[in-house]
Order: sequence, then structure tokens, then C-alpha cells
Amino acid sequence: QVQLVESGGGLVQAGGSLRLSCAASGRTFTVYGMGWFRQAPGKERDFVAAIKWGDDSTEVADSVKGRFTISRDIGKDRMYLQMNSLKPEDTAVYFCAAATYGRSPTGEAGYNYWGQGTQVTVSS
Repeated sequence: QVQLVESGGGLVQAGGSLRLSCAASGRTFTVYGMGWFRQAPGKERDFVAAIKWGDDSTEVADSVKGRFTISRDIGKDRMYLQMNSLKPEDTAVYFCAAATYGRSPTGEAGYNYWGQGTQVTVSS
């Protein structure tokens, strides 16, 4: 089992920045990769970014490319999402996810552990 806890969400004005953190615990040595997804009210959960723990390769959704950066701290079993130049359309609940098997990192089905989510609200 892998447990995930997100933090760092909040309210920010458009153009501002936030850094989300995801703390992993439990059998973290089984993690293959991790990712961030987001879900806006009334919409499906969408892929945001992913990082593979083997080589730190990353993928980022086109909608946030150039504004969001995913990274991780190996020693602390933490993953981060640095969000810059935030827009009102970035408002959503952001979820951290972990996969313990090789998978497509951009789909929900590729992950077997999920955090509870953290709210990000961007005001105009």
C-alpha cells in the first residue's frame, strides 16, 4: 500500500503562483511513477503532469505547459507541482496519484493509488 497526502492548495489571484506537494508513505519503493490530475466542478478529472521515478522523465499537459513544473524529492518521497501564471480556468481540486506498474502516465487507469485532493482556486 502507498498512502498519498496533498498540501499547498489555496486561493490565489490570477497571475499568481502556488506549489503543491504530495507526500508518499508506505511501500514507496514500489512506486514506478506519480502524477497530478485535476477536476473542476462538473467536469471530468484531467491529467496535468507526471514524473517517472526511474529516470525523472516528465510529461505535462498542453494546457499547462510552460506554466506548471513537476518535480520530486527522492530522499523525502515527495512530489511537487509548481504552478505559475495561474488562470481562473486552473481552478480545480488537484489530486496526486501513484502507480506501482509501468503504465501510460496520462490516464487515470494508469494509477492505483490516489490522494484526497487539495483545492486550488484562482480568482480573476
